[in-house]
Amino acid sequence: MQFLEFARICEQLEGISGRLDMIEQVSAVLPRLDDEELPIFVRFIMGRVFPDWSPRKLGVGPNLLYDAVAYVVGTKRETVREAINATGDAGIAVEGLLAKKEQTSFFIQELDLIEVYRELERMAAAGGQRSQREKLRVAQGLFGNARPLEGRYLARLMLEELRIGMGEGNVRDAVARAFDIDVRLVEHAHQAMNDLGEVALLARRDPVALSRVTIEPFRPVKMMLAQAGTIAAQIADHGEVAVEYKYDGSRFQFHKVGDICRIYSRRLEEVTESLPDIASHLAEATGHDVILDGEAVAVRDGRPMPFQYVIRRFRRKHQVDSMMEKIELVPRVFDILYLDGETLMDRPLSERRTILEEVLGAHVAEQFRVDNAAGAEAIYTEALNLGHEGVMVKVLDSPYTPGVRGRLWVKVKPGVETLDLAVVGAEWGEGRRAKMFGSFLLAVQDQGRLLPVGKVATGITDETLADLYSLFKDKVIARSGKEVTLEPDVVFEVGYSEIQTSPNYESGYALRFPRFVQVREDKSVDEAETLDSLAERYGQQKNGQGSGSLPA
Repeated sequence: MQFLEFARICEQLEGISGRLDMIEQVSAVLPRLDDEELPIFVRFIMGRVFPDWSPRKLGVGPNLLYDAVAYVVGTKRETVREAINATGDAGIAVEGLLAKKEQTSFFIQELDLIEVYRELERMAAAGGQRSQREKLRVAQGLFGNARPLEGRYLARLMLEELRIGMGEGNVRDAVARAFDIDVRLVEHAHQAMNDLGEVALLARRDPVALSRVTIEPFRPVKMMLAQAGTIAAQIADHGEVAVEYKYDGSRFQFHKVGDICRIYSRRLEEVTESLPDIASHLAEATGHDVILDGEAVAVRDGRPMPFQYVIRRFRRKHQVDSMMEKIELVPRVFDILYLDGETLMDRPLSERRTILEEVLGAHVAEQFRVDNAAGAEAIYTEALNLGHEGVMVKVLDSPYTPGVRGRLWVKVKPGVETLDLAVVGAEWGEGRRAKMFGSFLLAVQDQGRLLPVGKVATGITDETLADLYSLFKDKVIARSGKEVTLEPDVVFEVGYSEIQTSPNYESGYALRFPRFVQVREDKSVDEAETLDSLAERYGQQKNGQGSGSLPA
């Protein structure tokens, strides 16, 4: 496939609003791709170059993009920046600049899909002191051979923001339709492989094998997620449930085969070198080959410490020993996904818990089985007294579903309702905050698109604003007056008093009295609240149920 054809498909999808129409169009393309093109196309159409589990990252920011396009077009980087500011869309701006170049030059060679992928692989492989120079050289080569429309989607791919609405759910359904396979088999394989590109290839080559796909050590899978809920509703719906402390820590996945151990963060990044104590604790606690799901908790004098202390350890790459002395981390393991070559995800939670207690000699998180609200509320109160965030209430027969935020697991916390939202823009402050961003535009996920849901400015101290400016200053994609568009790479936890319908934001909703809580450095933008879950919260709120931050 020529990359131009891929770009034309993206352009068509960008103009389609109906989900089923998008699925139909992509499903028609997949069967005619060859085996090498198919997984690349599937990842690209979702705005990704590599699978989520892959350690390879492009590492392309706005500044590198400005420099590459400026070189190819023969202009100043400021001209590129101004073009992006004028459109608010790096892809559209690059397309326009390349269109002007097209009138006065010839193309060196045609780009095809595989070639573009291999060049992006080169970009990701660049390391050391000259890495940025090498990345720039690759980007210049790609844009130098790109037609204007190709440039639109090359720019977006490099920033990993395709903006065409083909999220995982749509692509999963397209794969199932393209190869006439039950969508549940595609979903099963995707949960285990964590790469829809490979799943699509397997669906064509050997569809029967989809049901036999299992998770593999050292290929992390997305972690199962929870919704906000109430104790009373969960017990009313399911009877006996498992109640666990909700730790104010950071999720991890521990993989062990023989003497080799690796730890992955919630964002599926390997963090073993930052957490040697966690790796050592768990390696000593079991002689089995395992994949475990747990929480790293910072403790001092036996009491849990806030999340901010935990994330300092996750970020630490140098002088780890000195940081270990300052911040002690302990593992609390609450699930097992794999044991000695066997996948356990489809087994009920009750069975997985029994297996976990048998194979892990220490560091198993406490779990209580209760069948009445009073008993669960007592555990909830105890959790708060011990310094934990609240409790998790889990259905005993629940399978482990990677990346799924369902009601089989619910979280119960006190205080204000919160949402995890992607930061997609900002506005310069006023007065003493004039040289910093004073407010931030927030968005929810909707099948690959990020839809604004409001702004937050409350709850941010001057000190925090300074830190946030340092975090975002190199992520500015476009400027328009006092407003800037940001590369979507950061998640905020934001409190609110109420969700309202609103025509002012593309999501159709707005938050009443939003308040900044913290940066969720452990979460990727893919884990931001979805439009569907926001709508569900709104419905519960409207019906007087709330989202259940307090036990009933």
